[in-house]
Order: sequence, then C-alpha cells, then structure tokens
Amino acid sequence: MRRPTARAYAASAAALAALLTSVPAAQADGTARTAHTARAAVAATVIEKVPYAMDSSNQAAWWTPVATYKGRGQYTYFAFNEPGSTAATHRPAIARRDPDGVWSRLPLLDKSGQQAEFPDDNGHSQPSVARDGSGRLHVFASMHANAWRYYRTEAPGGDVTDHAAELPDQGVGITYPIVATAPNGDLYLAARVGSGADQRPGKLYRWDDAAARWSVVATFAGALNRSVYPDDLTVDAAGRVHLLYEWAKAPATGFRHQLSYLRYDPATGAFADSAGAALTTPVTPATSDVIQELTTGEEWSIDNAYPGPAVQSGKLTLDGSTPKVAYRYRSADSGGDFRVYYAYPSGGGWARQTVYAGGQTAAALGITWDTADAKRVYYVTGSGADRVFAATESGGTWTSQPAAPGVSADRLAVRRDSDGNDVLYLPDTAHNSLYYARR
Repeated sequence: MRRPTARAYAASAAALAALLTSVPAAQADGTARTAHTARAAVAATVIEKVPYAMDSSNQAAWWTPVATYKGRGQYTYFAFNEPGSTAATHRPAIARRDPDGVWSRLPLLDKSGQQAEFPDDNGHSQPSVARDGSGRLHVFASMHANAWRYYRTEAPGGDVTDHAAELPDQGVGITYPIVATAPNGDLYLAARVGSGADQRPGKLYRWDDAAARWSVVATFAGALNRSVYPDDLTVDAAGRVHLLYEWAKAPATGFRHQLSYLRYDPATGAFADSAGAALTTPVTPATSDVIQELTTGEEWSIDNAYPGPAVQSGKLTLDGSTPKVAYRYRSADSGGDFRVYYAYPSGGGWARQTVYAGGQTAAALGITWDTADAKRVYYVTGSGADRVFAATESGGTWTSQPAAPGVSADRLAVRRDSDGNDVLYLPDTAHNSLYYARR
C-alpha cells in the first residue's frame, strides 16, 4: 500500500534568505537576554511540504514523531495523522523521505488490513516512531489511557501492521508513549501507565532487537496522588538511557510541575541523577533530580484553568553523555506567558538561562547539540507570520531567528540525523499541512 509520489518543493538557501523578516526585540530577563534578529544567513537549507494531507489533530508537545536512518543516504520517517472518515477522526501513517527527496506513504494497518482510524483527541492522539537496528519501523499511536495501539513492520519495506499483543502490560491504559533507538539497534519506550484516580506512574520498556521482543525495564517514577508525564528520552553512545519527565497532581491536568531528569544504565541495571548519584526507582517528586523547582505561588492543581506557575513541555539532548534541556515555564511574574528556558547540570544541581521571554509560546519545543552552535533551542511563538524559531547562545545572550521562514507552522519536533543536520517536523494545523525542513 506504499506508493511513490512526485517530489515536493525544496527551497534553496538563496531563495529563503529573501524571506527573513525583522522581529521586534524581546524584553530583557534577568538571567539572559533574547533578541529576534533577521540574518543574511539562511535559517534552513531545505524546506518541503510533505505531499499528504495532515489532520488538524496532529499536534502535541510530548511526541517523538521523527526517525532518521543513514543507508545510501539519509532517510527520514515522519509519523503523522491523516484525515479520517469524519471531521472527528484521524488515520495514522508514516511519510517516508528517501535520500533523493522522493516521498512515499505507509499507512498503519489494522488486523483487517484496513488503515487504522481513531477518534481525535488533541494532545494525546499523535504517533511516535522509531527504526530498530534491523530496519523495522515501530509506531505507537492514539493512546489516552487506552490499551496498546502499536504497529510495526516485519522487515524493511514491509507493511506497518498491528502488533499490540506483543507488548507487556496488556489491558492497561497507556498515555504519552515516546521512543528512541539505542546505538546497538534496541529501542527504549517510556509511557505513563494506568488510569487510576490516585496515581499514574511512568514505565520504561525495552525492545531487544536481536530477540525481537519487548520487556519491562522498570517503573521509573510514581507516587501517591501524582501522575507522571514523559517528555523525552534519548540514548548516549554508551547505551545509557536519559529520561525527561514532569509531575502533576493525579489524575491529570494540563499544567505540571517539577520537571525532572533520570538516567538508566542497561549494563548495570542502575538508575542515577545527573551527577551520577544512584537513585532508587520508582523515584518520587521528593527523590527526583528536579530541574525546575516549585516557585512562589505554585500549586498542585487539577484545574485546567489554573493560572499559576507551571511547567508545560520539555525536550532533551546530549553533549556526549551530559544532558541539556529546553523547557517552558510560567512563573508568577511572566504575565501568564510560558517562557522558554535552557538548563544544564552545574555544581551538583541545575543551572538555567532564559532563552525567550518576549511573549506567549506554544507547547512545542526542540533542542539539539551542534558542533558549531553548541546548543540550539527551537520554540514556537503564540502568534506571528513566522512562529518557529531557532535560538543559539553566546556569552549568556540568546539570539533567535526564524527556523523555517514563510512556513506558518504552529507545532514542531526536531531530530538530529547522523550527518549532523537538524531535521524539523513542522505541522501547520490551520491549513492541514506538514512540512519537512533540514538545517
């Protein structure tokens, strides 16, 4: 059911330079200053519209919808929601881009051989994708306290079919699945597990690529009256798994607290904090390696109209084995805006810098580590012609530029490929369009 398509448009560096426009300077913030600037240099070397219709439900902050693979060139896999049979439904699929820039489409097939279809549930219904060391694609889709909805190929190039029965924890509600590939070809999956009113813990799973089998690693975080919100995970060159997650008052809420970090070493089975100190799992809010502590006026609330300080979305990258984090936080003095912050381990704790404090942002972030720019933080503003920005830092000052000028995207995800390029996944939910960019 995969079909080749005509090549989508690509924008050259010279053409994109003309699209850059000035943006007013952002306000200063005590930690660091951010300024939007237009540069003669181009923000992205390639921008393409994915040649398949995207459903407006294709939006979230926690997902991992991009995978890349280096074969005869760079392959990119975008997991996304296509429009369903009605306005309130969607159909998950993969858009595959080969090294020649040709796109093909791989629908997720149910047990009857038809494309799977699910009710829309913004913030919960988006798919995550990874490619294992044997070339099999794995997709987790459309779960909000649902039993597993898991699809994979049997071999490279095969159909993407229902394999939900292969997962542990059958019949248990799963939410926020995020997945990453280890250097040895194994996969690691984190998700919130359970639908209880008193607590909803986070669990870590492993796909053994050689044995083609899933297993439970551990319940990595959980506490009475708290719910875990996985944000991101990545695996370093030594195979250690790095996790980023938030805490909320159980059962669930749109506003979370105490953004936290945890590291797992498969060689020893041990968990540790960012300083390497051992931690006993499941960690709790009291024992977690907390990046963003509670601030003045912050409360644990399940009120989705709660106006106080809170975390909402975070992303993780590595400088070698050292975690670097981007996250959104609304403080008591931010005027209701979620500002963008950068955090890194320092002195046994976490140091923080303000990346952007010039207005409201959307619940979408990305962060990569670049040999020239060091850290790059991607974020989305609440309004504007260009809403997706990339920020870099020099001497404590963060400077931003449009990451995909001329594209009216309002969500994003980022994955760095093995050639050192940032691959951007850019949904435009107002126009049901998905864009690919490479920097």
